[in-house]
Amino acid sequence: MYNFDEIIDRRNTNALNTDGFREYIFHAGPEKVFPYKDEEFVRMWVADMEFGAAPEIIEEIHKRVDRRIFGYTGVYDDGYFNSFKKWCKDRYNWEPNKEELCFSPGIIPALYQLAENLCAADEKILINTPAYGYFLHAAEYSNIGVLHSPLLKNEKGEFFLDYEDFEAKCADPKCKLVIWCNPHNPTGRVWTAEELKRIAEIVEKYNLWIISDEIHCDLTRRCYTHIPMAEIMTDYPKLITCMAPTKTFNFAGLAFSNVLIRDKETRDLFKKRDKLAGMVNPISLTAAKTAYDKGGGWLEELKIYLDDNFAFVKDYLAKYIPKAVMNISEATYLAWVDLSEVLPDVENLPAFFADKAGVLLEGGDDLFVGNAKGYIRLNLAMPRAVIETGLRRMAEAVSLNNNSI
Repeated sequence: MYNFDEIIDRRNTNALNTDGFREYIFHAGPEKVFPYKDEEFVRMWVADMEFGAAPEIIEEIHKRVDRRIFGYTGVYDDGYFNSFKKWCKDRYNWEPNKEELCFSPGIIPALYQLAENLCAADEKILINTPAYGYFLHAAEYSNIGVLHSPLLKNEKGEFFLDYEDFEAKCADPKCKLVIWCNPHNPTGRVWTAEELKRIAEIVEKYNLWIISDEIHCDLTRRCYTHIPMAEIMTDYPKLITCMAPTKTFNFAGLAFSNVLIRDKETRDLFKKRDKLAGMVNPISLTAAKTAYDKGGGWLEELKIYLDDNFAFVKDYLAKYIPKAVMNISEATYLAWVDLSEVLPDVENLPAFFADKAGVLLEGGDDLFVGNAKGYIRLNLAMPRAVIETGLRRMAEAVSLNNNSI
């Protein structure tokens, strides 16, 4: 029913994906040039999709636009919450509490605000590495220290929690907050009930705040099911859950997310410090509610397509870059690939593939905080033909490099 093979031209839309890669990946300006023109790059980097949004969402946006007035907007009735609640109940057997629900123009701004609210300057935030870079940036924003608890990994590319190290870091008297990624970005792990329970026990033992970033929760492989941390920590008052339809349905630019804060005092402070004073974008609200009401069919077809993309990439790498280590991600549309045995002489993998293959991707400790040396992250939420072109270019660049050594 939905066409995920369609190639959509995103140029001239001020997209980060097409126009912002120099600053984001390479910390450079327009003066930085490559052997490839910008329009020649295969873009497998930032975590938004190359797929058009669900037509059901676009149709409702058109209807809202036809109302012609876009004045100050908030969430003043139960319509949105009821849609969100039904989505969570149907998919995760979890019912969010209406009183806890706050809104933010994205989980990143929420993390910045919550880190500032919850931690003093001499306290620390704990994250598992490799980590989404903005977990670190949220701490840096308020000059808060960061503790790293590296995930363990095996030769198959599978990642596991190091409970002993995690608890040791939690026991640090300066540790105040855990930013927990569930499912995990970039490794793609879907944490099991047993893993979540053990983490919850440690967090509760040391009476820490925990923010569970669950923005990828809807994007599991079809054989996995997400478990909200709120289902594990049923009564713990220091839990904050972050979810959003924007990642799932590819409208991140509409900037809308759900932030569920159990503790009333913390919730009131979050609202008090809200720079938008409770206002939301009217188009964003329409898109979010429609996603939960009518987006289920699109999402199920998307997941089938993504599962096939992962299988395709796994097979391609095994055939053409056999030393690459890739375990198919249990969630997200991002492949986390170990190239440490493929290009041991290459220090900066994103620069190598941009210059030698015309492929934009992310990787390494610079973008993923730590425990990421030798890894790249590939966005697979795009037509398979584009992925195949990117992989072919990458394999050719690897072959040329290794044959020249």
